[in-house]
Amino acid sequence: MSTETVENFPADHKAGFVSIVGKPNVGKSTLMNQLVGERLSIITAKAQTTRHRIMGILNGTHNGQEFQLVYSDTPGIIKPQYKLHESMMSFVRGSIEDADVVLFVTDIFEQHDENDVIARLQKSDVPVLLLINKIDQATQQQVEEKMTYWQENFNAQEIMPISALNGFNIDRVFEGIISRLPQHPPYFPKDELTDKPERFFASEIIREKIFLNYKKEVPYSSEVVIIGFKEKEDIIVIQSEILVERATQRAILLGEGGKMIKKTGIMAREELERFFGKKVFLEQFVKVEPDWRQKERMLKRLGYDE
Repeated sequence: MSTETVENFPADHKAGFVSIVGKPNVGKSTLMNQLVGERLSIITAKAQTTRHRIMGILNGTHNGQEFQLVYSDTPGIIKPQYKLHESMMSFVRGSIEDADVVLFVTDIFEQHDENDVIARLQKSDVPVLLLINKIDQATQQQVEEKMTYWQENFNAQEIMPISALNGFNIDRVFEGIISRLPQHPPYFPKDELTDKPERFFASEIIREKIFLNYKKEVPYSSEVVIIGFKEKEDIIVIQSEILVERATQRAILLGEGGKMIKKTGIMAREELERFFGKKVFLEQFVKVEPDWRQKERMLKRLGYDE
């Protein structure tokens, strides 16, 4: 950011990085979309859908003080089985190191197997707000028991029960963040919503539809690459390449007579049109790339390096 831009903001302007971390499928992406007010992250019922560190930027004024919050939705913390997973976990480590505030998201059903997350957070001197999500699916007694457990087992600055899906206690989370934010000029231009390009969101939307339409290993073995993105006055023309690891996965992805890939394409195109606010022409190609999740050069090409 240029000095000229920085000087345009008041001295008490607040800005900082807020990292959302936790195990897979506890509701991190739903929480970030609630906090930013835009749908930036993949949300499905399957675990490990978020693979990258996705930033959502929120600008505003709070009690007369301007602020910029840079939220990071990170992959769920897992024990790596592939080079891809190792890269995903490097995004998590980086986001904790960069953070001014960490939101540690657990949920009402977690079986307290989060020692790897806890160990990482306890080494950090960043303020941590612990959020117990999905309380809309629990009794008051279950919520109280979970609160007591975390009070006894984790040193958080605040512990809050929330429902990211229903927006319950999201205002309180926001207050907890803003009160701990340092005074700093904005890190990004005020009209930016995210650090990711349009191509990235196009690939994420298509990948989400693959997660929704296919079972077992196919979604986890797939990656979407946008090989063409041309925005015209009245339409966006998008060409995507879907990578899979084996010929059998390609056959499943295509379906009999190409029916499944057509269905996925229609769902993706409708979502892309909602996201971009414009007509979309979508072409999809399916390519076999053996063991892409284990190839460092391939992962680098796909953006899995930080």
